[in-house]
Amino acid sequence: MRTGDYKQTYGELVALIDSPPVWLWSAVLMLALIAAPYLLNAYALSFLMIILITVTGALGLNILTGYTGLISLGHVGFLVTGAYAYAILVSKYHMPPLVGFLGAGLVPALASLVVGAPSLRLKGLYLAITTLAFSFIINTVILEMRWLTNGARGISVQRPEMLGISFESDAAFTYLCLGVAMLTLLATLNIRRSRVGRAFVAIRDNDTAARVMGINLHAYKLLAFVTSAFITGLAGALYGIYLSFVSVEGFPFLLSIEALAILIVGGLGSALGAVLGTVLIVLLPEATRLVFSLFSAQLDAVFTTGAQELKSMLYGLVIILFLRFQPRGLVGAWHDIRRAWVNWPLRY
Repeated sequence: MRTGDYKQTYGELVALIDSPPVWLWSAVLMLALIAAPYLLNAYALSFLMIILITVTGALGLNILTGYTGLISLGHVGFLVTGAYAYAILVSKYHMPPLVGFLGAGLVPALASLVVGAPSLRLKGLYLAITTLAFSFIINTVILEMRWLTNGARGISVQRPEMLGISFESDAAFTYLCLGVAMLTLLATLNIRRSRVGRAFVAIRDNDTAARVMGINLHAYKLLAFVTSAFITGLAGALYGIYLSFVSVEGFPFLLSIEALAILIVGGLGSALGAVLGTVLIVLLPEATRLVFSLFSAQLDAVFTTGAQELKSMLYGLVIILFLRFQPRGLVGAWHDIRRAWVNWPLRY
């Protein structure tokens, strides 16, 4: 087992995966995901779809918050914008689904210019409040533009058919979600090891030093906003298709908190952390409900009737616990366990 990252050439430094065991485990995981639609029942398959859609959105937010260090509390605004862009293009104007997905990425990207350009000089809490305000403004705009969005009535969305392939069934739609999630994962991993990705990380670590090195802070921050919003919009389109109905109520503010919880639990700045954090956060409410049901049927009923409130409590509790005891997230915990296993019984 490796005890550290020892890079001797530039090629090793920028390699996507430099470990044969990681390639092996990645192949096994991919085969398991391909076989899952034929092995899981409908209830378990719905969780797999939600995990894959959430992974896509979390990877998008990871570019902005994890790589660049810009905190956003309003990413649900880009999510709902992407969902409405797809629904309007495909359901109202009967455009091909591929055009709908392209619009689902481009419309939030354009919206990110509106919120990103004036926010480039803001940091930390001020930027978070600005993005939070954007999410409320976009909801109001959607509700007022009834001629385009149907207002509070929302828009029905059907499962797509693309390139002669129907994604009507749950198994087929799971493969669509899996394809988008894998392409997003590969894209974010390649962004991270590119010149642009290293500029993002330099801005996150020390923006003054990055500026001294010649990095255009405004241009790269805006690029991070646009890239993050594009990917989040695609996740919004998939989520709208999963729900079969797009409305403002289907995209509550809790989704923004859930996205931040995923990054904190998984490990900020890590694509693997975004995936691990998604699995834990998505399955946490269901696992808690199962534990409650073991003790009492009344506790199970309380969890069912107050699911949203209990979800908020769970996310808040998990964020506090990880910030206090493991601020580097699940990825940091894995590195600690691996280091302790290799060096045992020595401390270092």
